[in-house]
Amino acid sequence: MKVVVVSAVALIDIDGRVLLAQRPEGKPMAGLWEFPGGKVEADETPEHALIRELSEELGIDTWASCLAPLTFASHSYDDFHLLMPLFACRKWNGTPRAQEGQTLKWVRPNEMREYPMPAADIPLIPILRDWL
Repeated sequence: MKVVVVSAVALIDIDGRVLLAQRPEGKPMAGLWEFPGGKVEADETPEHALIRELSEELGIDTWASCLAPLTFASHSYDDFHLLMPLFACRKWNGTPRAQEGQTLKWVRPNEMREYPMPAADIPLIPILRDWL
């Protein structure tokens, strides 16, 4: 089975809320809410992939030194296995804005269960809730 590595981030604002992005129509798992991020390319570290994705998807800049490894997801879907490191980030430049048609929402960790998420993301919620 093919293993896909996706780097994701819990962007945490000053009020302790986490940014979720809703997958747009036309993408796999459209309508589900997820942590921002994306695929790690062959020549990238998970941190560099996340810095690139945050710039492309949200128009914000951050640095590897601001990305704290928090936990990871390991989940088998029908046609691939997802390995997803989740980083926490409290410092970035710019205001997150949807650059790729996705909907964004700042959510308190104890309200995350109200948002339908991909199966791989769901086990991350209690870890994030306990950590924050």
